[in-house]
Amino acid sequence: MASTTQTEIPPARPGGRSRPRPTGRLGDKIFLGLSQGSGILLLVLMASIAVFLSYRAAIAISKDEGNFFTTFDWNPAGSPPVFGIAVLLFGTVVSSIIAMVIAVPIAVGIALFISHYAPRRLAAPIAYVVDLLAAVPSIVYGIWGALVLVPYLEGLNLWLDQFFGWTYIFEKTEVGVARSLFTVGILLAIMILPIVTSVSREVFLQVPKMNEEAALALGATRWEVIRLSVLPFGRSGVISASMLGLGRALGETMAVATVLSPSFLISLHVLNPGGGTFAQNIAAKFGEADAFGRDALIASGLVLFVLTLLVNGAARLIIARRKEYSGANA
Repeated sequence: MASTTQTEIPPARPGGRSRPRPTGRLGDKIFLGLSQGSGILLLVLMASIAVFLSYRAAIAISKDEGNFFTTFDWNPAGSPPVFGIAVLLFGTVVSSIIAMVIAVPIAVGIALFISHYAPRRLAAPIAYVVDLLAAVPSIVYGIWGALVLVPYLEGLNLWLDQFFGWTYIFEKTEVGVARSLFTVGILLAIMILPIVTSVSREVFLQVPKMNEEAALALGATRWEVIRLSVLPFGRSGVISASMLGLGRALGETMAVATVLSPSFLISLHVLNPGGGTFAQNIAAKFGEADAFGRDALIASGLVLFVLTLLVNGAARLIIARRKEYSGANA
């Protein structure tokens, strides 16, 4: 006869209810407290920075005789003090847009090549080199840009002026070296390329293999697999990576200060020397500024702080409102 095994059932509590699992262990409580404390600390730090910047900015703006948002000049030491952020806001936005237009498509292409095209023996060294570029200090990029990039871009500027000057944007109307917003945009694109590439690569590597194998089983080509399975799944990650890169482009200081020839003029001719950014102006003016001048620089820093928050908030809103970006429907 076949023997049957019987499993022992733990005795029930009086009333027919099973014994509940113990909760509220000390380790769980400590971890919960540390997690909540870390989140609250982060919010407190952000609020403290915002309050400090707002207070010092209010002091400076209250004594500004010009319009803080539309004035082109920057002279807080004058009598009366006149300063504004129009040129700085324009230069920061334009140089960041140029950097994003150049860097994001190249970064996504490199990430796709490493994750889906390159052999393993080739993908690992390329990924290592890309990650290593992110660790290069900003001042090194700035020195390289001033000594190497600026001289070699003069020929590119003349070529763009000759063949694309009709667009007005690439029309070069002033003679001078290539210390322009266009040069800054190219340098920033090189600097943010490793960040966007690394994050995008890791996102593409997380694509479920079932999705790719199903597309291949249906006869899809390699590009069709990427277009139908990989890109929809990784779109939110690419947006997040782009926002990380944009954050560095908006706040980059030393590299921009080394390459750019600052001037308080707004020109849509991006090849002309001149322009300015928030971070570059703060780095250039802070050492020689008095107490009120530092308050004026802090006021410009507050605008950069708000601009960065708006950019990140817009990215989160795009991802939240477009459910297909999450990759759930890939």
